[in-house]
Amino acid sequence: MTSSLIRGRPRRARAHISARVVHALLGALIGVVWLVLPGTAAGGAVAGGPHRPMAGALGHRDDRGTHTADLVLPMIAVVAAGALASFGFWRRRRRTSGRTTPGGAPVTGGEPPDEELDARAREALVRADGWVRVSREELGFAEARFENVENDERFEDGPPEEIEDARRALREAETELAAAFRIRRRYEHGVPEEDAARRHALAGIVGRCEEAGRLLDVQAAAFDTLRGLEEGPRGGLGAALTVAEARFRGLTARTAEADATLRDLGDRYAAPASSTVVGNVEQAKDRLVFATTRLNLARQAADAGEFGRAASRLRAAEGAIAQAGVLIDGVERLRRDLATAAELVPAALTGAEAEIAGARRALAGETAAHPDVTPGELRARTGHADVVLAGVRQEVASGRPYDPLGLLRRIVRAVAPLAAGRAGVLPAAAAVCARAAVARADDVVATHGAVVGCAARTRLAEARRLEHAEDPADLVTADTLAEEAHALADQDTRLHGHPPEPTPDLTAASLGALHPTPHSYGGPRTSTRRREPDDPGWTGARHG
Repeated sequence: MTSSLIRGRPRRARAHISARVVHALLGALIGVVWLVLPGTAAGGAVAGGPHRPMAGALGHRDDRGTHTADLVLPMIAVVAAGALASFGFWRRRRRTSGRTTPGGAPVTGGEPPDEELDARAREALVRADGWVRVSREELGFAEARFENVENDERFEDGPPEEIEDARRALREAETELAAAFRIRRRYEHGVPEEDAARRHALAGIVGRCEEAGRLLDVQAAAFDTLRGLEEGPRGGLGAALTVAEARFRGLTARTAEADATLRDLGDRYAAPASSTVVGNVEQAKDRLVFATTRLNLARQAADAGEFGRAASRLRAAEGAIAQAGVLIDGVERLRRDLATAAELVPAALTGAEAEIAGARRALAGETAAHPDVTPGELRARTGHADVVLAGVRQEVASGRPYDPLGLLRRIVRAVAPLAAGRAGVLPAAAAVCARAAVARADDVVATHGAVVGCAARTRLAEARRLEHAEDPADLVTADTLAEEAHALADQDTRLHGHPPEPTPDLTAASLGALHPTPHSYGGPRTSTRRREPDDPGWTGARHG
């Protein structure tokens, strides 16, 4: 289909040509008039009354001046017409060369290249994921304020409607973001294939991310009114400080417990079992130190009547407290996951043996449990599963500490290609592995989000979509994607998370553009509305 830009140019060109032709004809007409005018004027003089000149005198004047004076004015008219046409052509060329509107854009100023569109889509995903995550964090603090409202006359009927409005906007933003990540995942796998459709997919990613931000922006003002942080200690600020300080004290106590849990995990299991959370306690302590400083400054600002500054410092403290909670939760969750996996390993071994036995019967022709797999491929899968299970049994029987999640993952991945629904324990084991991996990867993104790029977030989003599936193959895929996301997030953190100052490879401008750190509930227009210049939030870029 011919674009509107291409269809518009010939009409515009024909219009300018017609104008020049009209100018030329007008000039010619003026010339003809002036050529005829002297003769007409002369005839009028001859016919005129008693004062007409004599014939001899008239003939004498024509002989001397007809070929000079009578042609001066027509020549001036022709020159003027040409000048007008040239001036019109020059103005058209000048407008065309300097125009930036689509109708007069130069041929070289077309659509941006695919690489630029791809970069825009990746940046949009990172930004939108940050808006959603920080909005979820602050909404959690706002909800905590209304958990116990018996002593507040304003909320005798329960939490206000604005809370549900904020929740609904967040859910809708999460839906838009999940769809954008899904498009991105398909794009990375070559779907769609046509160039125009792929460009359209990138535009769709950006559009959905913008919609997610818009949904949050719409509720930002009402959410600010709901929190009432600008009202001072007697309003929402005092209640919010109380909630944040209570959560801070609870995390301080849990940090000591998490430290003891880590030591217990190190004694009970092999080192790889707890390697992903080894630094969690120290990082949580750093964030709590930052939080206590900001809480104290918030109290001081509130006492001085600087409620805007107090609210900004409170939000910075809330961000650090939320991340400390993620780190401590990660240690406690790993303890539960390892205990669950240790209980499942014997049952998973039994179920795996049942699946292998069924595959052997299929090879012998007794059943047709694997009609889509060639006998050679089925035989290779069975042999591989036998080797893996033998190694797992040997490790369990050795008496040395082992990694239950690691063993369970090995069993599931080896037997999943043979699974035909004979053993219900394998889907349960696959679900434990997938959900543990997704949670670990999500913790890294949540605590180092300022430096985690699009690749890790995209894999994590796809893993989160598949983690509740019933098919063991989908659960194995979720587990694999989550591990890839974890590795990519760790890589981003190592590359960009620790330098306290910008490096030549990562300037402050590029870090802010690619890995923004929102500070409030909201989207692109409102997420940084309450941030004070000297009160940055806790970010992975500064604190690793």
